[in-house]
Amino acid sequence: MSAISLLTLPNVFTYGGVALFAATGAMAAAPRKHDVVTFIFFAAITGLGGGTLRDLLLGQPITWIHDPAQLSIAAATGLMIWLVGFREHAARLLLWPDAIGVAAFAVIGADKALAPGVNPVVCVLMGVLTATAGGIIRDITAGEPSVLLSRDIYITAALVGASAYVAAQPLIGADAASLVGFAAGAALRIAAMRFGWRLPSYFGGLLGARAAAS
Repeated sequence: MSAISLLTLPNVFTYGGVALFAATGAMAAAPRKHDVVTFIFFAAITGLGGGTLRDLLLGQPITWIHDPAQLSIAAATGLMIWLVGFREHAARLLLWPDAIGVAAFAVIGADKALAPGVNPVVCVLMGVLTATAGGIIRDITAGEPSVLLSRDIYITAALVGASAYVAAQPLIGADAASLVGFAAGAALRIAAMRFGWRLPSYFGGLLGARAAAS
C-alpha cells in the first residue's frame, strides 16, 4: 500500500484548489455587478493563473490544456457564483480553506519543478507562484489592492510551505516531505489569521532611523 500524501492524491487538491481560488475570483467581479462572462473570466484567471505561469516559465505543457476538467471546474464555479450569489460572511469563511489551498498548491508547484531537476531555489519560487500568482492577477485585473501590498502572512506562508518541502524531500522522501511542507504552510497561514500576525513594516532602515534621531 503506497503512502498517502499530497502527491498521491494530486487531483483532489488540484481540483479543490482550482474551485476555491476560482470562487474568490468570481467574488472579485461581484461588487461592480459584472455579467456572467466576466465572472467566469475572473474565476478562470484566478483558479488557473498560478499553474499556467509556472508551466510557461518551466517550459512544460500547460496543465489545464491537457486536463480540461480544471477549466470546466473554474468556469462552473464562476457561473454558480453569478447565479446563486454569496454573502459577505461566506467570503470571509473562504479564508480558512484558502489557507489549505495555498499550502497544497505551494507543495504541488514546487514538486512539479523538482521533477525535471530544476534548481531548488527556483523550485521554491515555482511553488510560491503556483499558490499566489492567480490571486495577484485577479487583484490587478480587478483594480484592487494586490496581496503583494498587504502585510498579511499569505505569500510568506506559501514560501514557508514550498521551502519546507524542497528542503525535506531529499531527506525523507517526497511523500513525507509533502506533508511537512503542507503542514508548515497551512499552520503558518492559519495561525497568522487566528492571532493577527503581521510581518514587520518598513521603518526607514538604519539611515532613516539615524536621520529621524538627528
